[in-house]
Amino acid sequence: MLKEKIFYSYIPSSAESLSKLYLVLFKEQELAWPRLRDGVAALKGVEVRTLQCNGYDVQLQFNPKRIHSTGAKVDAKSIHERKCFLCLENLPSEQQGIIYKNEFLLLCNPVPIFHHHGTIVHVHHSPQAIQGQFDLILNLVKDLAPSFTLFYNGPQCGASAPDHLHFQASPAGKIPVELDSLDSRRIEYRKTWNHVNIFTMKNYGRGIVILDSDDSQELSALFQQILSVMRSISDAKDEPPLNIIFTCRNSRWRIIIIPRTKHRPDVYFEEGEDKILISPASVDIGGLVITPIEKDFRRVDATVIQTIFREVSFDQGMIQQILDQI
Repeated sequence: MLKEKIFYSYIPSSAESLSKLYLVLFKEQELAWPRLRDGVAALKGVEVRTLQCNGYDVQLQFNPKRIHSTGAKVDAKSIHERKCFLCLENLPSEQQGIIYKNEFLLLCNPVPIFHHHGTIVHVHHSPQAIQGQFDLILNLVKDLAPSFTLFYNGPQCGASAPDHLHFQASPAGKIPVELDSLDSRRIEYRKTWNHVNIFTMKNYGRGIVILDSDDSQELSALFQQILSVMRSISDAKDEPPLNIIFTCRNSRWRIIIIPRTKHRPDVYFEEGEDKILISPASVDIGGLVITPIEKDFRRVDATVIQTIFREVSFDQGMIQQILDQI
């Protein structure tokens, strides 16, 4: 089954960069796979508007095709009763990908938020968890640089398939927090931990920790420590709720960690006209909020977004607890 799904086997020492090969895959898959072609074509009709919040801007995207992801049922019963759509045997017949280190298959997302939206799935069915995958992902984002950013949605923070380990790829710079986190006016240096610089965001409406370094071993060690501290703060038995955005430029990584207090805001569960279908994952909490329902796109204002971000994210006091314990 895996052989049938391999478009190309990536060898790190090969002349072709992984980012270029991924772009070739997108081009070939658009030709061969009607559903992807339709998904990309639908992006031409997507509407975007900007909201000026208190200290930061947020983009709203009206994207009707994302309804299944935003409204995904991720409770244990629903997951048990459906086939895993990321398992190799359940992928569409036309879908192929690039095999990476015999562990991950780089695929094209047929319901994209942006052109060249990728899904990176483990070849075996295992639960969504960042533990044990951090080092490999650092290598992967470096191999995909400078064209792509990677992001991870925790099993309780936007992953529509919490039962199957996967990451996603986006064109570099498309998630607003990527650029905001490079703006010296917006970030605050907090400390250096064994060659890793640690920053937070100022007046950003949600708590964020940024790790910046060219030392992958120290990044990995610090991340494990942060994960342990977050687990204690969140009183989580397993992985604490979080989203992560991975970038790499000139062999230097920038890891944007967004700790979460819960998956979905209260307005998601309201009835009738009071319901707003916004389910924040990495892209949304990173500043590009997806609204698959037109009435939500038209009526959501800065106050609604500020409330949602405040409700589902760590506040600055909780971020300070993390910094105090590392």
